Amino acid sequence: MFSRHNLDKITPRTSGRFIRLVFAALTLGMSVTVWAADAGEVLWQPAKSVSRAESLRIASLYESHVWKPTVKNVHHGIDPDGIPVQTPDAGFVPPGGAKGWWKVNGWNSGVPYKWGGFDTPADFDRSVSQGRWAGDVFTPQKRELNDSAVSRHAAGIDCSGFISRCWRLPKPVSTYQIPKHCSPLPDFDSLKPGDVVNKEKVHVALFVGFNDPAHKNIVVYDVGCPPHWKVARHLISVAYLRKYGFKAWRYRGIRD
Repeated sequence: MFSRHNLDKITPRTSGRFIRLVFAALTLGMSVTVWAADAGEVLWQPAKSVSRAESLRIASLYESHVWKPTVKNVHHGIDPDGIPVQTPDAGFVPPGGAKGWWKVNGWNSGVPYKWGGFDTPADFDRSVSQGRWAGDVFTPQKRELNDSAVSRHAAGIDCSGFISRCWRLPKPVSTYQIPKHCSPLPDFDSLKPGDVVNKEKVHVALFVGFNDPAHKNIVVYDVGCPPHWKVARHLISVAYLRKYGFKAWRYRGIRD
């Protein structure tokens, strides 16, 4: 029986193994309790600087986070404050848009996207257990309304909130505020782990490494769509980043 898993011990190398063990146990009918790390709570405290390894560790904790929602965590409609909310559950199938992914009463991996979100994995778990909605997808209307479109009844994290957590900032900074905290890099070839690719008022992603000797593709952690409404690790082509005007940036508080 699994009783308690300290997620602070999970690294990018071990997170996949951890998730496979959890799901294997569930398949065998074993009891599993997954809690956020106690010792790892230091990573969620604001700091004036962060190491590259710490930033990737935080990102990995978000990607590998395992949680189990109920029907109470689903919402498609208007919240009590008049703000539209669409949770990215598997029942969310917008016409021509990206589908939802997380399953009710099932174990899910990855903290979901929430417009304006800044939750730690532990914050997210507490909110879900209290019946708040798990995530809130981006819409053009939300981008236009900005902060006034953030629902306090939903939990999760958005792309810039995620980067802010990875850099251990005291509060979330938006994509258009990120350059104020960074130095520009001359090109994408100069990126190091923990740096970012950013386009103001559009999206930001955390650089992990290059996927090929020619530096045609980069591996990133980010949250949003594409490819999923959750924190995920995946590839982006450098050609795509150049085409759509992304720039490479280095946080001034990052340490090698």
